[in-house]
Amino acid sequence: MADKDEKNPTKPAATSAKPGFDPKPVQLGGESLVDRLLPHMKQIVIGLLVIAAVITVVFTVRYFKERGRQKESAKLAKVIDISQRDVRPPGVEPDPKAKEPTFGSNKERALATLSALDKEGAKAGGAHRAALLVQAGQLDDAITEYKKHTKGKTLDAVLAREGLGIALEMKADQGKDAAARQQGLEEALAAFQAMQPDDKGPRYAYALYHQARI
Repeated sequence: MADKDEKNPTKPAATSAKPGFDPKPVQLGGESLVDRLLPHMKQIVIGLLVIAAVITVVFTVRYFKERGRQKESAKLAKVIDISQRDVRPPGVEPDPKAKEPTFGSNKERALATLSALDKEGAKAGGAHRAALLVQAGQLDDAITEYKKHTKGKTLDAVLAREGLGIALEMKADQGKDAAARQQGLEEALAAFQAMQPDDKGPRYAYALYHQARI
């Protein structure tokens, strides 16, 4: 008779070993985005307010700049309207039926344009005001105005140096004696020599032309 304590080879042996890990409950999904943001809500709100304030300032500045440009354009439009009015041929009287006034000379038109610039408070770009002063016969004022715009390599600076040379030449032609005229022409020549030193720059050929004339 088989021994009662003999183990059954087909029956697994019982074990009392403890598991090698400590099972704990797991929270599926973790914290939501709202849960994570709540502790930082104050900083987020402050940041949004700062961004909104910056955007408001930027658009406000742009608005006032645009409005300023529109006002300046309106002022210049009135001045340009005067500067583009016709000049009557010598000896021709103004037509009373004309739609807009005309001028008896270029000098008269230039003086009217300068008056409109001052009245409207418009800003003339570059050496435009100096050119008007030349047309008005105010050469000393024109020379002073041209000198404000002669520095640099831009086309406006080149044109200002050219205009300066022309104004100096015109003033020299009005000299009462040969010595004053010679000095004025030398100043004009120096202005034309400085007009465009770059042989690849704009109006270089005109600079040479003016030098040859003098």
